[in-house]
Amino acid sequence: MRTRVRGWRWRRNPLRRRSDVVEAWTTVVVALLLVVGAPLLGAATAWWGYGQAQAIVAEQRAERHQVRATVADRTPDSLARGQLGGQHSYRATVHWKTPDGTEKSTTAPVPADARHGDTVDVWLDAHGQSVPPPSDGAEIWQHSATVGSFTALGTALTVLLAHRAVRAVTMRRRMAEWDRDWALTEPQWTHRRA
Repeated sequence: MRTRVRGWRWRRNPLRRRSDVVEAWTTVVVALLLVVGAPLLGAATAWWGYGQAQAIVAEQRAERHQVRATVADRTPDSLARGQLGGQHSYRATVHWKTPDGTEKSTTAPVPADARHGDTVDVWLDAHGQSVPPPSDGAEIWQHSATVGSFTALGTALTVLLAHRAVRAVTMRRRMAEWDRDWALTEPQWTHRRA
């Protein structure tokens, strides 16, 4: 039957080695880093990622504008369907009028159920090229949560790997200390000369 003695690494006793104390303090530091450090670093990184994503979305909103366009016809590559805002889409030629009355056209993704003559919303850049719509609030939160989660996870894994490395070194030192002490003690027990 095994019995565990709690806190033996902290109390003075003849069997305690310096490596035992190092391992005990390392365990305390690792516990603090896992419980406090990793979540705080993850939250700070998520907050930073949220700010960065907000800046990118503001830039996208400044560079892009939405127009109401009329679907003219499908393009030859329209059989290659994609996703537009969670629904299927295809590429089609669309026409719209600028505020000064000039008619323009481009190829843009439109919903799959759009037919010739239907009016659709299309996002354009400053050059009149079709671009995806700016990210919305849900995408920003998803981005920041992903960044924060992976940072916290990476931090926790790094701390655990470092703890494992410290334990391996302390175990090697502990065994070396025990071997050295046994070399001094063994002749007294076995009456054999070293």
